[in-house]
Amino acid sequence: MKLSTQGLGAEEGLIAIYVENPPSMSEYHNIQSVQSLSTGEIDIINQACGNGWRKVFNVYAKILAEWQHRDHHFTNFKRWQDYRDKVLLQGHSQEALLFSPPNFSEKNYKFHVIAGRTYAKRILRDHIFTNSLVWLDEEFAIDKASNLVICPYLDYRQLSNIKITRLVGLLAELERTST
Repeated sequence: MKLSTQGLGAEEGLIAIYVENPPSMSEYHNIQSVQSLSTGEIDIINQACGNGWRKVFNVYAKILAEWQHRDHHFTNFKRWQDYRDKVLLQGHSQEALLFSPPNFSEKNYKFHVIAGRTYAKRILRDHIFTNSLVWLDEEFAIDKASNLVICPYLDYRQLSNIKITRLVGLLAELERTST
């Protein structure tokens, strides 16, 4: 049985970050595909779902701001807040926030990040999709063959600015070694 890719953002692009659960709003409970957000929808989710989701979107935008990948739209913005409010996870963006396990055979995204060690270990156990994952420490792992990084969850305490810098360094390493 083929698993469908479920989440928010662009159906294909530069990066997909995988988290365990969608926002706790009825609109997102039965997502069966990747749905782009519209302008202002992040704010609606933040207001309905609270500070946890605000952190997820803020940390995602901060990752893109620090990464400054040459093929990403972020280079057109001076502040991560502006990118978050105007582009993040919209159809014309190059990123997705996915609630389903990675499917590397689809090749929809160049880079993959699983946010949260506990979630990563569970999906690695239940969905074998990598044989070359190397744990660097308790929080970070990398699979150069799949362009995959595992990092702490998208939360200020778990993925602090210092750890965002480390994640961006690992993404840059994957970029240097990918074909």
